[in-house]
Amino acid sequence: MNPVRKTKDKFKQAIRDKAIKRAYTRIVLAKAKPDDFATEELEVIVQEEEAKIYSAIKEKGLLAVLALLGIGVFG
Repeated sequence: MNPVRKTKDKFKQAIRDKAIKRAYTRIVLAKAKPDDFATEELEVIVQEEEAKIYSAIKEKGLLAVLALLGIGVFG
């Protein structure tokens, strides 16, 4: 597999995982349980968190975010 593609896939998965964790935290802080939401509602919450992360990437730069997510560019 192409190293650029591999890094891109890792990047997307790491962002998705981080968004899921943030969504869970957001739900808990709202004093609710994930089971209280429909699958579509959970997906919307995760997508909102992903959008926040991508916005932070634009502000802080890609390499800083890769380091934050623990993804090495060369390994």
